[in-house]
Amino acid sequence: MKMLLDIGRDAGPERAEEYVRAKLARKEKISGFGHRVYTTEDPRATHLRRFSKTLGEKAGEPQWFQMSQRIEQLILTEKKLYPNVDFYSASMFYSLGIPIDLYTPIFAVSRISGWTAHVLEQYANNRLIRPRTDYIGPPYPQQVLPIEQR
Repeated sequence: MKMLLDIGRDAGPERAEEYVRAKLARKEKISGFGHRVYTTEDPRATHLRRFSKTLGEKAGEPQWFQMSQRIEQLILTEKKLYPNVDFYSASMFYSLGIPIDLYTPIFAVSRISGWTAHVLEQYANNRLIRPRTDYIGPPYPQQVLPIEQR
């Protein structure tokens, strides 16, 4: 949603395409595309696309869907990537009046049942499945500034 807002509330689909083409030329990532599992369209995105369109129209702001659709077509053509579930969720949540800062917690909450199912499956087989990656982030412990000093 931040990308769409950066493009502009009053911008049209043409401006969205110019914006994304410029990002692609700079080799910048376009959020909301590609999925580690789905090599075709994420089936959830199919439904969220429809909800994004309907809710955008009802909210009187169809431009978010129109820009999203133009971006989707461009990325599919240029990069052969399909939108993931989060792409159309953003404009849908925005049309519902949900603050952008809540999108990530909503995504996490919606996945908790799946994560829990994985844990239950692992316990049922008495086998812990460990990721095959190593943490390469900053060393711990990290110092965190109090919120009033940030």
